[in-house]
Amino acid sequence: MSLTEQPDTLDASSLPLAEQVIRLQALLEASRTVHSTIELTDVLQQSARIAVRELELDGALFAPQGVSYGSLPEQDETCPRFELLSRDGKALSELIVATPEGRPLSLYERDFLEGLALQAAVAVENAVNHERHVEYARLAQDLDAARAIQQSLLPQAMPSIPGYSVAARSRACYHVGGDYLDVVTEPDGSHLMVVADVAGKGLASALVGTAFRSAFRALARQSLTLRELAGRLSQQHWDEGQEARRRYVTAIFLRLDPVSGELELVNAGHNPAFLVSSGTAPIRLIEASGTPLGMLPGARYSVERLPIEPGTRVLLYTDGLTEVFRGDEEFGQERLLDAFQSIDTLPVADNAHQAEDTLTSLWTTLDTFTGGAPQQDDMSAIALCRLTSKSKEKA
Repeated sequence: MSLTEQPDTLDASSLPLAEQVIRLQALLEASRTVHSTIELTDVLQQSARIAVRELELDGALFAPQGVSYGSLPEQDETCPRFELLSRDGKALSELIVATPEGRPLSLYERDFLEGLALQAAVAVENAVNHERHVEYARLAQDLDAARAIQQSLLPQAMPSIPGYSVAARSRACYHVGGDYLDVVTEPDGSHLMVVADVAGKGLASALVGTAFRSAFRALARQSLTLRELAGRLSQQHWDEGQEARRRYVTAIFLRLDPVSGELELVNAGHNPAFLVSSGTAPIRLIEASGTPLGMLPGARYSVERLPIEPGTRVLLYTDGLTEVFRGDEEFGQERLLDAFQSIDTLPVADNAHQAEDTLTSLWTTLDTFTGGAPQQDDMSAIALCRLTSKSKEKA
């Protein structure tokens, strides 16, 4: 007697032992076949084929995936259905079968299909998880590549400026970030520096940051004033459309004339730059003179000019250095300024490396404050120090 010929009035325990063994062997073989692949479509295709061939059905379909074997009537509302559920009870798929001439399933056919659906559900969930892991691995690989590319777009070495020390550092919150910094030596021998922060974090901000870098680099060698440079970058960003405007850019630009010892600065909606002089000279904060780049059309900015005396240090930074937390307590601008100012009293083995040592000290202070907790924003800074005569001798 075949599986399709068993009477519905009998339960499994009333079957002869040989018949029960045959049924178990059939289900075991079906289970092995279903679990022999990790590809979702293959799992469903194998399960549909087993159902049709083992029970001599007209067809089987897995919905909503649309994987089928055999043929099903156009109107399948009356066809028997078996739901595939995940371990936590979520619907993964539904097995729909068509019997010859629409006859009802026997008890044993239904029992077999329920067992098949259980095995298929486990295999489907494994296949879905496998696809997710593969996709995650692919995404992680892409993000690692994006991180490497973004790091390569940062200055790989600082210019050697006699009488000055300059250093830069950037650490993204995620794989990639929206911070940008750069140092460009201009044709007249001056040095143009920028620290910028794209609104938001992650990949979208990183893409905007890359576009900003291209625009900045294209304009940096055109002998523009800082006012013109900031204005043109802002208008260009605005003209790129609504999505770009949502990710406006705060930036601070600094131009150093190393011969005259003069600085020019433009702050476009950015954190104030710190200028700390030796002796009794007051601390200077270079505040914003206009809106962030790309926030408004036709934005205009003012330039601040001031000398950089020997022993003076300048810090350009993004808000990732102030918006670090210890619990609910923020590090803040005041603490950062205090930390930057106090570095002057620290022993320095080689003042030619004073800027790099300054950033190392600040990063150590921030990590100590947070207790090593994960950072919540991108962190970038440029430190510029004018060496004293004694320092220049050491250099």
